[in-house]
Amino acid sequence: MDIFSVITLLGGLAFFLYGMNVMSTGLEKLTGSKMESVLRKITSNKFKSLLLGAGITIAIQSSSALTVMLVGLVNSGILTLSQSVGVLIGSHVGTTLASWILSLSGIESENVFLKMLKPESFSPIFALIGIIMIMTAKHNKTKDIGRIFVGFAVLMTGMTLMKDAVSPLAESEQFSSLLTAFNNPLLGVLVATVFTGVIQSSAAAVGVLQSLALSTGAVTYGIAIPLIMGMNIGTCVTALLSSIGFNRSAKRVAVIHICVQCIGTLVLLPLFYLFNWIFHFSFVDTAISPVGIATVHTIFNVLTTILIFPFTKYLEKFAYFIIKDKKSTQPDEKEKYELLDERLLITPTVAIEVCRNVTIEMAELSKKAMNLSIQILFDYDDELAQKIHENEKQLDIYEDKLNTYLVRICKHSISSNDNRTVSKMLHCIGNFERIGDHGMNIMELSGELHKKGMHFSQDAEKELHTICNALQEVVALSFRAFEEDDLTLAHQVEPLEEVVDTLSIELKNRHIKRLQNDACMVELGYIYQDLITNIERVSDHCSNIAGVIIEIEEQLNIHKYLHKLKKTDETFQELYHEYLNQYYLELGQPDIPEQAQAQAR
Repeated sequence: MDIFSVITLLGGLAFFLYGMNVMSTGLEKLTGSKMESVLRKITSNKFKSLLLGAGITIAIQSSSALTVMLVGLVNSGILTLSQSVGVLIGSHVGTTLASWILSLSGIESENVFLKMLKPESFSPIFALIGIIMIMTAKHNKTKDIGRIFVGFAVLMTGMTLMKDAVSPLAESEQFSSLLTAFNNPLLGVLVATVFTGVIQSSAAAVGVLQSLALSTGAVTYGIAIPLIMGMNIGTCVTALLSSIGFNRSAKRVAVIHICVQCIGTLVLLPLFYLFNWIFHFSFVDTAISPVGIATVHTIFNVLTTILIFPFTKYLEKFAYFIIKDKKSTQPDEKEKYELLDERLLITPTVAIEVCRNVTIEMAELSKKAMNLSIQILFDYDDELAQKIHENEKQLDIYEDKLNTYLVRICKHSISSNDNRTVSKMLHCIGNFERIGDHGMNIMELSGELHKKGMHFSQDAEKELHTICNALQEVVALSFRAFEEDDLTLAHQVEPLEEVVDTLSIELKNRHIKRLQNDACMVELGYIYQDLITNIERVSDHCSNIAGVIIEIEEQLNIHKYLHKLKKTDETFQELYHEYLNQYYLELGQPDIPEQAQAQAR
């Protein structure tokens, strides 16, 4: 084996790793949004979690990607450590499919149909189909499928290059003597762990071993078994690296991942050699085939799962023992926006889910700021005023951090469904921040009233209570529509927003009459008008939030839609008049003026 064979081997490994990356990225994009939805709804049933972990790993063909995903989800609080354990263990079973696909390269037959099962026979066809799909498809989903095909073809090309590069080793005495060193199982485990840790892919490591076995015929079961176990331990490096800098719960995911593979090796490897010493297995010194490697890989992971699965609670306790909580009362307390870690961008679906969680937190903060502003309007308190001021500063930070992070996500290739989710967040976070600004304005106007010792009349205060009740309802409705991504709720926002607009016109007119009758001071009148204007603007931002959901989900122009809605939609008119009657009754005016009745027509 000369220098050119080494270069070919390294090039083949590079092709393999790149193809695996392209294929798993395409699969992740294709299944990503559904996968996140399933993970969010995961139950405490550990058997379902196990099947889910195996299923997702089969779907995205990367246990490392799933582990990184779990680290991110646990770090952000979307999943608990307990929920992640079953998924993590299941991923070890799902990862065995790759070795079975790679084992097809060992098929030897002159039969046309059997030869077509060899990856090097059908992968060029996959490459051609994939390239055509990428170049001609109009939809991202079709292009993603094309990338999966191309990724698989590149992966198998790498496998073929590695196989051809190591074929001269079959006649090399030096290689044969080197392999005898691997008869020491501890050395085999150690070398395989280091090699897999460096390339960060157990599938690639198994692929290299299958290439060696196929080309040289010198790899025996006795050599392969410790190597395969070491490869499974080596793949834990990805989880370990991804947990650095994350919270303690995320680090515990990595600890459990390492424990599962180490315990499997520490128990099963001695048992194998014990039974071999007792029964003298004849196959130990027999050359192993790619199918044999896939079989051993599967048996090891299945037996490890059976061994570990009943003791998941003890695994959690051990993880807590290794990664202890700090002695402070809030060990991992941090602002939600600090969860927007750059490393999550490796798996955009996780990054988007974390962004969604942070955006919901921002929405809750914005709603809280508005409710506090309304509270302080009727009962001024310096501590509440300071809290509103702090909330507004936090909302500014949320907007800046989320905008920057979402723009970075947009630079990655993401699915159309994920793209819609990102668009909603980008459009809505500005509205959440502006609502906080208007809350600050209301607080400052309340402070001015308090400082100058001015008070509204009973009528004016009753009117403010009514319009504020309507505002709190429209805020709650629009924010809930965003948080639950509910189109039905989004459609209910606009009628209520129109009622707030109608009430603001009515209250301004009433206050003008009080000014004309000298029943109110001019300075107090200006403050009243400013309060109503800020309330109306908040309502407009709520309309914007609902409008974004409707526009993106139903793919329509929101301005044309709203114009048509107010003119022709009977449901809109019914809801508008229902809300109008409710709040005019609160004003103590059962007979609604004709102008208000016709406001939305």
